[in-house]
Amino acid sequence: IPVMAFSVGEEELAGLDTKPLVGHLAAWNYFESVNTPENKKFIADWHKFIKNNKRTTNDPMEAHYIGFNMWVKAVQKAGTTDPDKVIDAMVGVSVPNLTGGYSAMMPNHHITKPVLIGEIQANGQFQTVSKTPGLVMGDEWSDYLPDSKDLISDWRAPLGCGNFNVKTGKCGGKGTN
Repeated sequence: IPVMAFSVGEEELAGLDTKPLVGHLAAWNYFESVNTPENKKFIADWHKFIKNNKRTTNDPMEAHYIGFNMWVKAVQKAGTTDPDKVIDAMVGVSVPNLTGGYSAMMPNHHITKPVLIGEIQANGQFQTVSKTPGLVMGDEWSDYLPDSKDLISDWRAPLGCGNFNVKTGKCGGKGTN
């Protein structure tokens, strides 16, 4: 029976005998094996930079790639590197991701990304077996937990709050309900 992992990627599999793991699954937003021109260039640039063609890329690396490019666009939009102005400019910024689409910064300061399910292969890579049809918005609070089901996060003015209670109309989370 295949096991689903939520924190095992290419880097964790590197150096392991993956034969006993073949067929098990992992959920990420990126796999090195994604076949897009953007990803091929990213991998080639990474290998050239570290001078080691055997090193893998992984989901956290793609997240940093997206985040840095979003920061650059927000700085350009704000016309300054002042952190407060860059934060204000960040919402709505959209940049290419490595899976062939674009990721956008939402008002809750979470980004949109696809969700991939990959099957471990003998070579330590993943074959994507399922992908969301579109991008998934990051949800800042659980709708299933009583203490957070009425909370939203919207960092735009005038709200500027990461734990706004929609029932009480107050910023502050649990203590406001």
